[in-house]
Amino acid sequence: MKKLIKLKKPLYFLLCAVIMIEAYTYNTKEVDALSKRGSSGSEVTQIQTKLKSWGYYTGDIDGIYGSATEKAVRSFQQKNGLTADGVAGSATLAAMGISSSSSSSSRSNDVYLLAMAINGEARGEPYAGQVAVGAVILNRVKHPSFPNTVAGVIYQNGAFSAVDDGQINAAMTSSCEKAARDALNGWDPTGGAIYYYNPSTATNTWIRSRPIIVTIGKHIFCS
Repeated sequence: MKKLIKLKKPLYFLLCAVIMIEAYTYNTKEVDALSKRGSSGSEVTQIQTKLKSWGYYTGDIDGIYGSATEKAVRSFQQKNGLTADGVAGSATLAAMGISSSSSSSSRSNDVYLLAMAINGEARGEPYAGQVAVGAVILNRVKHPSFPNTVAGVIYQNGAFSAVDDGQINAAMTSSCEKAARDALNGWDPTGGAIYYYNPSTATNTWIRSRPIIVTIGKHIFCS
């Protein structure tokens, strides 16, 4: 019996040590998964670059998550209906179009953002018109005159009224999520359009001069 007890004690302490190491590693990963004040690295650089291009951040792009970056993140969160805690967690990174993991995660972010934009711009439109708005955004991603990411196109200054007036944060309509997936899967009802407008509400004379491709619902799609 004594020998059995002696054998158990080392195993017990070894097991405790393993558990402590695993707990520390898990907690460290949880902390590293969030960019927040005091963080540094490539993800912070991406955050600063995005926020600077959208006018939220005016500091240096140095990869250091300081007070200016935290303030910019908080402003972005407030504008986009996120918890304004200044911490770039998964939801905030998704809204920025930033993924630090895999291509499947990146596509998930694109679906989420595209659905939000479609919902804000065209939730009252026929289904083909919802897909068409998503297609325009994706056509801009491919076009050299626009940012080359879904998030960059959607949040480009003055590009979409739904971003400016907050409609991008409206309660999601299920058809808009499906429309986002259909657009990402290659359906383009517009035939390659990179602009669209509602002739009943558009006040910009320049947009009315663009060559018309097709009219779907209340929107005219043009090149």
